[in-house]
Amino acid sequence: MLQNGRKIVPEGLKYAKYTPTNFRLKRALVVTKLSRYEFEQLRHPELSPDQLQQKLRDRGTDVEMVLHLHKVHKDFERRIVQSFQDVGCEVKLSSRLEFRSSLSKDVMSWADVIVPVGGDGTFLLSAGRASPLFALSQQKTPIVGFNSDPLHSEGRLMLPKHYSDNPADAVSRIKSGDFKWMHRSRVRTTMLGSNGKIPEPTDLFRHTEVKMEQVSTAPEILDQDMAHKYKAKMKRVLPYLALNEVFIGEHLSARVSHLQLVLDHQDVVNKTKCSGLCVSTGTGSTSWHTSINRITSRDVDDLLRSLPNGNSKNVMMLRQNAEEIAQRYNQGLLFAPDDPRLCYSIREQICVGVWPSPKTFKERDFVQTVFVKSHCIDANLVIDGSISFPFNDGAKALLEVHPEDALLTIALD
Repeated sequence: MLQNGRKIVPEGLKYAKYTPTNFRLKRALVVTKLSRYEFEQLRHPELSPDQLQQKLRDRGTDVEMVLHLHKVHKDFERRIVQSFQDVGCEVKLSSRLEFRSSLSKDVMSWADVIVPVGGDGTFLLSAGRASPLFALSQQKTPIVGFNSDPLHSEGRLMLPKHYSDNPADAVSRIKSGDFKWMHRSRVRTTMLGSNGKIPEPTDLFRHTEVKMEQVSTAPEILDQDMAHKYKAKMKRVLPYLALNEVFIGEHLSARVSHLQLVLDHQDVVNKTKCSGLCVSTGTGSTSWHTSINRITSRDVDDLLRSLPNGNSKNVMMLRQNAEEIAQRYNQGLLFAPDDPRLCYSIREQICVGVWPSPKTFKERDFVQTVFVKSHCIDANLVIDGSISFPFNDGAKALLEVHPEDALLTIALD
């Protein structure tokens, strides 16, 4: 942006270029998880607390544990708010449910930092809204997350667990600039078609068919080469960026997903029938990506036993270390959060007869871009397990990483 002939960098983007000591923390938006008890209250608003607890007991729910975990989270939430207020920071509080309202764009412009409190789900929701595409502005608002219950939640996206015991120390370090910036790559999804329209998204978090807030991004005309290659006229970028992964597959998991993929804009069209496609970032490589591709010690043992010399002394020694071998393999599946590459994984690819086509198509690989065309019946394109778009026969999408889409986070060791 130019002003009087000089390039002016929007305040939010300065965080990426300046040292942490230049970061001025004055306003914090604390986004809290929806506890199981609060979720049940929303489902049964007509019931009194006693009636709700009795209904849960009749269902076989451990009500005392549900109430205990609710109290643990709320107590921690108050500690976080107090910690920011103690360093002179103005705080606004928003729950996961409230954060989905249209007010969130205004709040994001107000905040210097977004603070998800809960688990990775709350962090992912906050990251989805801390998006220049969503906010329709050039501002980048950094995120720092606190795990409210490290005993029951891994919280890989949150600060290390020892800051859950002493959040005031973390806030003090952030206030004084004693931290590092971390840039996490995200997946940009662009729908390709003939008219630039995009289907209406659905909120999966509420477990009901509730439509998401529709944020408008302008349709654009495809350049001639892209239009010819992908047989489309228009493109439209979805306003939601994926921090972990984009999944494409049939809504009913028992159905086979029929997809066509073009990798890195090559001239080869890869055809597959499978249980769905997962396109992951480095951040997401610790999550679904690993779950899809990991092996167990039994897999290693079975493989070694299948060798012609499976009972030899050397192989027997390897079999004794099957657990270590599996762990090293699984660790090798991970890649850095700021890696500009994507890793696609085909879930349970059918490998009989003519499938896949060509036979050389890899079920997992690193790429820069993935073009996907659907031949599914009732499929969805799902961003971070939260936002779902219909993606049925003929639908086309381009998945890629843009440096300017990276999520800016605060890291503490």
